[in-house]
Amino acid sequence: MNVGKRIRLNRLFAPPSGNLCSVAVDHLIDYDEHMPDSLRAIQPTLAAIVAARPSAVTMHRGLVTSVWEPHAGLVPLIVQTSLVRVDDRVCEQIVTAEEAVRLGADAIAVTAFVRGPNETATLRTVAECVREAAHFELPVICHAYPRDLSGEAPRVSSAPEDVAWAVRCAFEMGVDVVKAPYCGDRQAYVQIVAECPVPLVAAGGSRAETLEAALQMIGDAMRGGARGATIGRNVWGFDPIGAAVTAFKAVIHEGKTAQEAMQAVRGRGRAVA
Repeated sequence: MNVGKRIRLNRLFAPPSGNLCSVAVDHLIDYDEHMPDSLRAIQPTLAAIVAARPSAVTMHRGLVTSVWEPHAGLVPLIVQTSLVRVDDRVCEQIVTAEEAVRLGADAIAVTAFVRGPNETATLRTVAECVREAAHFELPVICHAYPRDLSGEAPRVSSAPEDVAWAVRCAFEMGVDVVKAPYCGDRQAYVQIVAECPVPLVAAGGSRAETLEAALQMIGDAMRGGARGATIGRNVWGFDPIGAAVTAFKAVIHEGKTAQEAMQAVRGRGRAVA
């Protein structure tokens, strides 16, 4: 690995824990209707996230060019290159690796929904991202999601065998980091992590009923060997946002349980709704 890529990865997986606790606000395509207030009012949301100092923030290029300048250099930046939906109605690459470098990114993210008729084309896109990013020593993080196609509409699966397949597909394309759902089975997840030769981080998942439930899931993933997590809805979906970031940092960087992380946040006078 070239030193340039190592420097960028070390910014993301920073000491002393060497784990990643990043926040994603790249949810544009998920909310063509009824976008959550915290994403609509993106400037105060970003300010609250950055103030809590996560390992990185993931966003699309338009947010970088329009609202990121006040926060530039305070935390690492990951640029999302994909615009995709689980049902393949949308499946586009909208940013190149060169553009991401020019924006100041420390890494790029590419999203891959595997299983289904477009699986090969999706994986080819991931491989092409890896090939292009190599020219700039830019790390590639694959957001790998397996699909369950048994119902009327595709949905993301968290079945262990599906998660294992998505992780395998991603690292076989040469990515530097894989983000995938936690499968809910600690023993199975330990095996998935052990068989993944690159860092595996957990996806934050759907909005949990409580912050403590979301912390519990990420804590389970960490105890299963994950190198961290990227969280979206379960950060900016709770108020105050900064307290949610702080709680996830306690779980990911300090190894605290969900209950301990919640107590630490409450001890600072920051009740989370």
